[in-house]
Amino acid sequence: MLCYLNEKNKVSYQELPLEIMAPQKVVNDTDTKTVSTSVTKLLTKNKVSGNCHLVLPASHYQMVQVDKPNVPKDEIVAALKWQVKDLVTIEVDDLIVDYFDVPVLLAGNPKVNVVCASKTFLTAMVGSINQGEIKLSTISTEEFAFLSLLPRQDDAILLVCQQRNAEIVLLIVQNGQLYFHRRLRGFAQISQQSEQELAMGITDSLSLEIQRSTDYFERQLKQSPIKSIQVFIPSDNEQYLVDKLGLNTNILVQLLALPEQYQGQRKYGLAIGASLLSTLEQSDA
Repeated sequence: MLCYLNEKNKVSYQELPLEIMAPQKVVNDTDTKTVSTSVTKLLTKNKVSGNCHLVLPASHYQMVQVDKPNVPKDEIVAALKWQVKDLVTIEVDDLIVDYFDVPVLLAGNPKVNVVCASKTFLTAMVGSINQGEIKLSTISTEEFAFLSLLPRQDDAILLVCQQRNAEIVLLIVQNGQLYFHRRLRGFAQISQQSEQELAMGITDSLSLEIQRSTDYFERQLKQSPIKSIQVFIPSDNEQYLVDKLGLNTNILVQLLALPEQYQGQRKYGLAIGASLLSTLEQSDA
């Protein structure tokens, strides 16, 4: 999925397939060279121009939580690389990291969430994207692309979100900060299920996972109760899913509403969120 600014300075969204070797062949996204070559061909073939936003798929980054190193700010990233090297599967020589602070001060030292990715993969992707009239503006993860869709408010919100054919992600956000994130296995096909299939137990299973997450946030992190649950799982039965989830909790459950200019583009939610990230970062500066 591509997200870029068109000639009228408006964000455009297109879903374009990666093609390799032969039409209809599925790309193995673990093959860095294959993916980067396919991206180059896609951009060239479709004559895309503008600012591009890259959202890393879950298969290409790992996130771990560790104590924040007690070093000067400009040395934190270097220190974290060696601190997490035994906690991730990426070789240390190929490891590139970034981090964000945990908003809650837990027992002991301040914590940070460390995002880890392969330098080889990122270098190949950046090289493929920064060609011709494309300029790479941001690199983010699914968590932050989805987070940027939420309005900033004082009350905590739990967001149930999903990129099509991927696992569901639960986020708890307050004042624009990510307090909690969790990826749920076993729900990748939920957006393709009928109302009858949704009523056969999978909605109850999802409700249980949501309850576990709210309990952790409120009891373990000792935070104020979550005020609303927002759902962003674009599908024909999204409202039905919202209604079913609402029956299993006393928290208000609603569809996450996109800004008016993005109505009719729900399936591009991740791309929309990515394009909003730079705006949010500028407002925080």
